[in-house]
Amino acid sequence: MSTGYKLQLPPQTLETADAKARPLLEQANETLGFVPNMYEGMAKAPGVLDTYLHGYERFREDSGFAPPEQEVVFLTISRLNGCGYCMSAHSMLADKMSQVPAEVLEAIRHDRPIPDARLAALAAFTQVMFETRGMPGEADVEAFLAAGFEEQHVLQIVLALAVKTLSNYANHVNQPPVDEAFADYAWQG
Repeated sequence: MSTGYKLQLPPQTLETADAKARPLLEQANETLGFVPNMYEGMAKAPGVLDTYLHGYERFREDSGFAPPEQEVVFLTISRLNGCGYCMSAHSMLADKMSQVPAEVLEAIRHDRPIPDARLAALAAFTQVMFETRGMPGEADVEAFLAAGFEEQHVLQIVLALAVKTLSNYANHVNQPPVDEAFADYAWQG
């Protein structure tokens, strides 16, 4: 969990949210069956939650990455940003929904080599994009393409970086407790 500043603004709940945040939280509740603590924190500035949800949905639906690949991207970024909340949530999704092999998930969670060449190349390129602030070298892109990805995927990683920056940074300043649904996957950086 972050040791930095924690916002004093109260979370926006279904009961307390303003007119801009309430529909976003209602939709999350309808879709997920609960409102994640992260969403209640992000809803303190409804534009943050709205932008996150839209970008997240576009990445999930239109990125061209298979579900296990999507989790590898999200987990890699969240680990690099040190976001325990997102590491916990995406670890649960990776295990229960996206069929990420257990050994791949454990490797990412513990910053060890990934025992799958394609997913390792994806994680490595995601890390390059993170570390270079979106300015990969030709050799980096060539290695990514050689692993079976396409140029369009480079831009999809930019989208994932934007989405995870919103959630990871919001979590750093909100410090939401990990929801019960993700508690078995708690992660400390």
